[in-house]
Amino acid sequence: MAIKFQYNKTSLQQLEKQLKVRVRTLPIIKSKESALRIEVKRCKDEARRLEQELEQQISCYDSMNALWNEFDASLIRVADVHLDIKKIAGTRIPVLDSIDFDVAPFSMFSAPAWYFDGIEILKKLAGTAILCEFTSAKLALLEKARKKTTQKVNLFEKVQIPGYQDAIRKIKRYMEDEENLSKSSQKILKSLLEQRRNNEKEAAAV
Repeated sequence: MAIKFQYNKTSLQQLEKQLKVRVRTLPIIKSKESALRIEVKRCKDEARRLEQELEQQISCYDSMNALWNEFDASLIRVADVHLDIKKIAGTRIPVLDSIDFDVAPFSMFSAPAWYFDGIEILKKLAGTAILCEFTSAKLALLEKARKKTTQKVNLFEKVQIPGYQDAIRKIKRYMEDEENLSKSSQKILKSLLEQRRNNEKEAAAV
């Protein structure tokens, strides 16, 4: 990124101000990136654990396939999913609070005795599956925030800060050169004036 500037004191002050802001902000952004990296790793571990837990729960009930054929799946449905918001390293992340289920009425006399257990099993399976999906969505949000923060760190660290430093160096060098040139010009002019005065004195003395 090319830093736009002019070779004057005003431009130098503006660049120094911009540089100071970025140098001061960089450690904060780095700290945020580090916190997000830790949270991403934690979330990945949680997602893997939930996937394994869901697989284990499903495999536990494989032996009950014959019974599940008798079960009326329309008896239970997810009514609502309650969310909360949590800030992680300055990033708003939704958090699963609770799940509401609707259980349709059924005859306790005509339905098999294990229906109550079946409903609880489905609640547990649905809860784990929803939490699994939710954790994957949370991971995607955290990854996006982490990538964005990493890009900002790289922009500050590798592009903007060196760019401002280079521009400041160029302006200072230019101003020093101008000052030296001005001093040299003044010395030359002073020397010429002295020489002229000497010549005039010599001419008057003749």
